[in-house]
Amino acid sequence: MFIEYYDISVPLQPETLVYPGDLPFRRRCSCDMEHGDAYRLSELSLSAHSGTHLDAPSHFISDGRNIAEIPVERFILPALVHQTDTEQEIGAEELESLSLKPGKALLFKTRNSTSGLVRKGPFREKFVSLGISGAEFCVERKLSLVGIDYLSIESGQDESYPVHHLLLANNILILEGIDLANVPPGKFTLICFPLKISGAEASPVRAVLVR
Repeated sequence: MFIEYYDISVPLQPETLVYPGDLPFRRRCSCDMEHGDAYRLSELSLSAHSGTHLDAPSHFISDGRNIAEIPVERFILPALVHQTDTEQEIGAEELESLSLKPGKALLFKTRNSTSGLVRKGPFREKFVSLGISGAEFCVERKLSLVGIDYLSIESGQDESYPVHHLLLANNILILEGIDLANVPPGKFTLICFPLKISGAEASPVRAVLVR
């Protein structure tokens, strides 16, 4: 039986895309065999929202679960990759025809990843995002997780962050910074385990699609 694996995580490296105001990723070797040490030892400095990462409800909801409180079964889900040609916001009208059952994950493949925008470079103010009507659709369908191929699921033009609030208040996890450039649209199993960081509102993940 042939199994396909797609690693949809972006590498954490100096050129990794950084959300404005967040701490850039940095790795420093405190010990290195090339310098005569017996072993190699790395020190990491990064935001909880670095690279491919998962937002927990506590990111925007005061009494929401933090990343360490979420049951592990929430990180292995049936998923649908939906490709869109939309250039700005994804709305409900585009999603009405999708076959989605409660508890599934919906991942958006957009020009953010097909153009390489998600992989490196300065943060762009203009990117494909999920609109409020699209978020309402996800709530109505009782999805478990929604993912997009940029560092934020919504445009930063509205600083009240209505999409984050709506999804997280309805216990829908948000997977951001995925790279779907080489992934065909269709059905998969999503695996995206975060680090078990006590109290954290988010965590980097190694996200993989399998079918």
